[in-house]
Amino acid sequence: MIRLVLLSIFLIICCPFSGFLLAQTESISNENPLKVGVAGSPPFTKYDGKTFQGISVELWQEISEINNLQYELIEQPGVKIGIDQVIAGELDILIGPVSITAERFQNVAFTQPYFDAKIGLLISGEKTSLWSRIRPIFQVAVISSVGGLFFILFIVGNLIWVAESRRNPEQFPKHYIRGVGNGMWFALVTLTTVGYGDKTPVTKTGKAITSMWMLITMVAASSLTAGIATVMTLLLSAEATNQFTQPEDIRGQQIAVVSGTTGEEWAQTYEARLLPSPNLAQAIERLKSGQAQGVMFDVPALKYYLY
Repeated sequence: MIRLVLLSIFLIICCPFSGFLLAQTESISNENPLKVGVAGSPPFTKYDGKTFQGISVELWQEISEINNLQYELIEQPGVKIGIDQVIAGELDILIGPVSITAERFQNVAFTQPYFDAKIGLLISGEKTSLWSRIRPIFQVAVISSVGGLFFILFIVGNLIWVAESRRNPEQFPKHYIRGVGNGMWFALVTLTTVGYGDKTPVTKTGKAITSMWMLITMVAASSLTAGIATVMTLLLSAEATNQFTQPEDIRGQQIAVVSGTTGEEWAQTYEARLLPSPNLAQAIERLKSGQAQGVMFDVPALKYYLY
């Protein structure tokens, strides 16, 4: 089952919500009930087929009560259609999360904004598989670090064997494979500070090499361990969101948007492949079905959907 996460990297622009959009008239007559369109998504507007709810609706109800306004709430399929209805004179007022833009301001009047919202990107956060969890172990950075460690152990093992094989053949046999193997074992035991004592150098050269190796491992062991741990942590943490780290990353990606919204405008600006939807619910369904890589919309609405 797909779960969704909000990727908060898209702090593209603050979009002031007016909440109320008025026709371009000097005043609105109250002789007849006002035709008030309701558009947008929760938590600002919500219609269950019988009653209207949401932040914008409650705010309008309070204002109308204070000013003794008579009105009729009319559901609108989208903000763009609602604005067109206001321009055409079919609606007196449109309420909801209506972003104030220069283009819209040329045709209609807005109230003072009461909410600032950012544009966000909703992406799929599928549960990680077993392979996804162990895959970072096989990344180049981790493999190269481990390979480098074995190479150093091989070099030190050879040096110890060369220094000890003549005078200490019992612990470091003259046979190359056995001797170097014992030398690598000694180097590994020294590196890990285990100190079994089953292999010890007796020559001055062997002791000198061992002394140098001990000093090197004091720094190398901790640095190497920390490096591998850091690489694996970064790889695991980036597993879900490494596809989108900045707005430009949506270029060429299939992004679901709600038609006529500022999210659609910004997706166009960053050259995403748009997948228009009439409302947020359908846009999210397209993300769930895998048709889209993300949904670009107002952050408050996306957070409301998640929680």
